[in-house]
Formats: sequence, C-alpha cells, structure tokens
Amino acid sequence: MRKMLAGLAVCAALVPAAGSAQDLSEQELLELFLAQRDAYKAAVEGKTSLTRGLTLVTAEDVEIATEVATEPTAPSTPTPEGTEVAAVEPVEAPRTDTVVSENATATLVKMPADLGVNIRIEFAFDSAALDDAQKPKLQKLCNVMRAADIQLFRIIGHTDASGSDDYNERLSRLRAEEVQRYFVGDCGIDPGRLEAVGLGERFLLEDYDPDSDQNRRVEFQALS
Repeated sequence: MRKMLAGLAVCAALVPAAGSAQDLSEQELLELFLAQRDAYKAAVEGKTSLTRGLTLVTAEDVEIATEVATEPTAPSTPTPEGTEVAAVEPVEAPRTDTVVSENATATLVKMPADLGVNIRIEFAFDSAALDDAQKPKLQKLCNVMRAADIQLFRIIGHTDASGSDDYNERLSRLRAEEVQRYFVGDCGIDPGRLEAVGLGERFLLEDYDPDSDQNRRVEFQALS
C-alpha cells in the first residue's frame, strides 16, 4: 500500500468559490492571502467573529521544516610553505540548509473552503523531486509572494488515507519541502518567510471519500 501511495500525485483543485488556482489572477490570489492572514490573526487573538470560519487545531508530533541561510566560506587552496597569501573574500554563493523542528504538539490552521489555496502538483513514483513541468503552476504564487507584504507563508503537503500514517506524513513533508526549495532557489523568496509542514491524511479535503485524489494536494497559507 505504501508503494501505491508513493506513485500517486499530490493534487487538488483550488477550492474557493472564485475558481481554480489557474483561473485566479495574481490580484485575486493576493486578496485571498491577505484574508487568510487577517482571519488567522483574529483567531489567535480570540476574535471569533472575524475568523471567517478559520479554526486553530492542535496536532501532535508535527515536523516543521524551515530554510536557513548559511554563511559562505572561502575555498581552501594549498600554497607553498613560506609563501605570503593575501586575504581572500568568500566567493561561494550563499546557500540555505533545511532545518526540521520536531514538535510534540503544534498549532495548525484549518482553512474554510472560501479561503483555501490548494494546488495540484504531480510527483513521480516514490519521489519528492519537483519536475520542471510542474514549476509553471507555482510561478503565479511566486509572483504574489514576492509582491505581498506578508511575513510568513506555510506550505503544507497533504495525502489521502492510503498507506500508513508515518509514511503519509513523511512523504507529504518531503514534497512540501521541495516546493519550499523552489520558492527560495528559483523565485528568490526570503527563506525566513517560508515553512513547510507535512500533515499526511490529517486534514482530508473530501473526508467522505478518504482515498480521493482530491485529498492529495499542496496547500498554501499566509500566517502573518
């Protein structure tokens, strides 16, 4: 069953009434993200009348991945003994490393349908590598993220209910991390504005059909 899951795509249609992710303009996506941020802030502050149906839930054993910048280092070049060598500035390009925080519990966001931003991203069998053919689907979101005055986006991988819980969560996190790396490396998004989470089958989009391909998706949330 695990192998069966690995071969399936992470997929979903954007669920707001406004239309699919491909149909929405950058301005409409920006407005959705701003509405998410406002609703999240209201939920955190306990202003339930302003949450627009967004709810905060507690989940156990959730791993959150963040990209952190690492300092470049100068290359080490052997020189003849006794030779004076001038100081060399670091020439290596800045890099980022993925840091995964293991939390006993984490506060997560369950978005109502009219605020959700879920997009279909397909992966190869048993792989979390992002194929070049899938990258244009993320470009519009990339443009919105670059232009938006939003400090933190969360990228969430979801699966259907096939396979074991542990396998689903690991695969969903690895795929969310791959999208995260694309935004940092290809789009130039500040790594401090992104975090990746894999929730496996915890939040099914279509809970009446746990194995539906609509449950295999990548979700985007604006938190602050």
